[in-house]
This record gives sequence, structure tokens and C-alpha cells, in this order.
Amino acid sequence: MTDRFRVLATSPLHPDAEAFLHGRCTYLVAPDTDPDTLRRSVAEADALIVRVKLPDDIFDHAPRLKACIRHGVGLDFVPVEAATRAGIVVGNLPDANTQAVVEHAVGCALLLAKDFHALSADFRANGWAARDRHPSLELAGRTLGIVGCGRIGRGVAKAMRQAFGMRVIGYNRRPTAPDGVIEPATLDEVFRKADMVVLTMALTPETRGLVNARRLASMRPGAFLINVARGELIQDAALIAALEAKHLGGAALDVFDREPLPADHPLLSAPRLFLTPHIAGGTRESLRRMSMEAARDALGVLQGTPPSHLVNPEVWPVG
Repeated sequence: MTDRFRVLATSPLHPDAEAFLHGRCTYLVAPDTDPDTLRRSVAEADALIVRVKLPDDIFDHAPRLKACIRHGVGLDFVPVEAATRAGIVVGNLPDANTQAVVEHAVGCALLLAKDFHALSADFRANGWAARDRHPSLELAGRTLGIVGCGRIGRGVAKAMRQAFGMRVIGYNRRPTAPDGVIEPATLDEVFRKADMVVLTMALTPETRGLVNARRLASMRPGAFLINVARGELIQDAALIAALEAKHLGGAALDVFDREPLPADHPLLSAPRLFLTPHIAGGTRESLRRMSMEAARDALGVLQGTPPSHLVNPEVWPVG
């Protein structure tokens, strides 16, 4: 019986996952995502399902916690080293939203190349003459640059090469096996040679701010930038300056260094910038998939089964 277990989610899960948990344990959702609220809420939890960035000291307030499952991929939301010191199992779901993010990135690539967003708004506001103000370009034969050649980066590369015949170059912090799709390149070569750069790299102390003024200035005039990874990879002021100077043809951002994005944030008034509220991985299918997998993993750890993707194997089995 698992009735004695208490599973806490930082934010609501998919209804199917909530029904699954309600039938098997005491399931709770934090009242809000304020750090102090999360610290109070986790005090009686045996397992935690994470959808927001946790405070660095969260595990100091969780004497019963045995499992911390990331509802998604990015581990920058979880203080993993602190969890390991506390003997708490950390798991994430590296495959659960890959297809969703790949499709979002491909959609952004088309939107930027065809100027769909600005064209539609101009047409609605000003009529037929908009057709002469938004010249589009073809992606076929152009060079796509991937920064971070993991599951999502490789997925974007394959999709863009197969659909449009793009040449793909890519940088990965760790060497990857040749796949016949992505040509290895240095980070600076990717920015210098690509017509479109897609960021799919994890956030670490080393990658924070890697898209700086120097690298943006090195990009080809009229090139595009897409970020479906983490907002902190980009230095916002440098990106805004490159857009205002018309050096870049445009950019699409789904992630930001502050989330939710404040209403007065300068990105909201930058030109040729398409913004979405960190929704790339949030399709109907992926949200259900992530919630169900996270729920099963959380209960599984409490019942003695490792999560589907164990981040800190040194703590397993749980003492």
C-alpha cells in the first residue's frame, strides 16, 4: 500500500496524472510557487515533482523527501548536488518533450524565414500592400547551426535537413559520434557560418551568457537566432542591440532569464523578435506524457524502483 506516501507537485499536473496519484497516495499541489511556499509545502512530502525552479536550500526543509522528479528535462531547476548530499534520488525525463520542442523550433525557423508574424499583423492592420513589405527567403541550401547536439538538437537538424536540404553544422560540449547529419564545428564557427542558429544546449555555469555581443556581431548579416533551451544562454542587451542595428534578420525566443517575463522587460519592445512564454515543450501530448511519467517515477522510487532516468546514481538504492 502507498497510502502513507505524500507526493507534492510544485504546479498542477495533467488531469490524468493527478487522477493516477489520487488513487495511489496522498497527492498535493503547492498553493503557489513562491520559494517560501515551496519550503513550507515540502516539509511533509515523500516525493516532489518539479515544474518550477526550486530554491537552492529546498532540501534543508524536506526531512522526509526521498525522490525529486523533474517534470521535463532541464536540471537547472533542481539543486542536484544538494539532493545528492541529502540522499535524495533525482530523476528527469529527457525524452518526454523532445518531439514537441523539435517541432516548435522548426516552426520558428519557418516563421522567421517567411516573416509570417509581422506579415500577418501588417496585413490585418494595413491591407493588401503588406505583401510588398515582407520579402521571405528559402531555407533550401542554407546553413543551419545547432548549439547543443543532444536529442533536441539532433532532432531539429534531421528535420531541417530532410525537409529543406539545409546543410547542418553543430557544436556540442562533449564529442558526439558522427551521424551523417551534423558536421562538427567550433562554437565560434557555428555563429560565424550559419544562416540560422538554434540553441538547444543545457544551462551550466560555463554556458551562461555564451551568446554575447562578440558572437552576435560575428553572425552573417540577416541571420536568425532561435532559443528553445534556456534564456540565460543569451545576453539580452547584446541581442536587442543586434536587432535594433538590423544586423540580425530576426530572432525567436521561448525562454528567458526571468520567468514569467516582466511586463516592462526590454525584450517585449525589441524589433523583429518573436516571443512565446516557455511553451515549446508543452503540447497536449507531451504535457500528459511528462506528467504520467513523472507520477510513475515518483511513486516508483518510494516503492523501491529507480526512476526511468536516474540523475544521481550514487544515492541508489535509497537508504
